[in-house]
Amino acid sequence: MAVKNVKFVIEHLEPVLSRWAWIEYRHASEIVGRENLIITNVKDAREAEKLRELACEVYSQSISELLIPREKLIVLDPKSDIPLQPEDITEDSYIVIGGILGDHPPKGRTRKLLTSKLPGAKTRNIGKRQFSIDGAAYVANMVSQGANLSSIKVRKKLEILVKRDDFYEHVVELPYAYPVDDEGRVVVSKELIRYLKKGIEKDEKEILKTGHAKSIVDY
Repeated sequence: MAVKNVKFVIEHLEPVLSRWAWIEYRHASEIVGRENLIITNVKDAREAEKLRELACEVYSQSISELLIPREKLIVLDPKSDIPLQPEDITEDSYIVIGGILGDHPPKGRTRKLLTSKLPGAKTRNIGKRQFSIDGAAYVANMVSQGANLSSIKVRKKLEILVKRDDFYEHVVELPYAYPVDDEGRVVVSKELIRYLKKGIEKDEKEILKTGHAKSIVDY
């Protein structure tokens, strides 16, 4: 859980709240606590209602439109030159995470879609690699509790063995950074692992058929 009165903001930046995004948001909520999570820029009313299960506040407006003093905002941006430190975070800080399912290679969407719209806000990195949404929440939460980035171990990528039957298997590679906890376990949602093994193939076929991802509210 987060300490002090620090709030974590996920700025939703995907066109639809896909099942994958929902899984990462839910894990982020479990990490920082529902009472400490705010989700912004949710345009779809049904998705907003669903997200209230995870966050204490959900807004259709962007974080850039809310009346929060910019000096209280800390935007996590891999392109920032300054690493996040415990001293950056005060009792009334808002740590802002881009709700973006990563591209490989990265396209700098956090800078384009979020940082550029928040002049006056602090920008910090948690490493130069691209983290998952929930992984970024975990690292920022640890720093808010006094941990230094150098003390948080990171796995550079994750490989998941998917077995369809006794004769066919393949590896799903997630080319993102994943934090490792004090017990040596990679911080990744177990629900995401299950989804990658048994659910994503059907959703990918849906995308090929319709041209867009299915919203979590349509399952």
